[in-house]
Amino acid sequence: MTEIDPKTFLTAIFNAAVAAADPQRTIRDHLPARPKGRTIVVGAGKGSAQMAAAFEKVWDGPIEGLVVTRYGYA
Repeated sequence: MTEIDPKTFLTAIFNAAVAAADPQRTIRDHLPARPKGRTIVVGAGKGSAQMAAAFEKVWDGPIEGLVVTRYGYA
């Protein structure tokens, strides 16, 4: 049986979790089809600025909205 270095193992788990939470990589898989008409995006929280930016890249066309986040998280 192969022994795994705990530090290497925990670092790999951490990196996988961070990658899974990256909106730039994951938001496309969780959005419904673009509706017809007006699109309004509303967000709040530390991750909302990154999610809104990823959303804007995925859906072309006019998007309106407001995102509120803590200073330094945008």
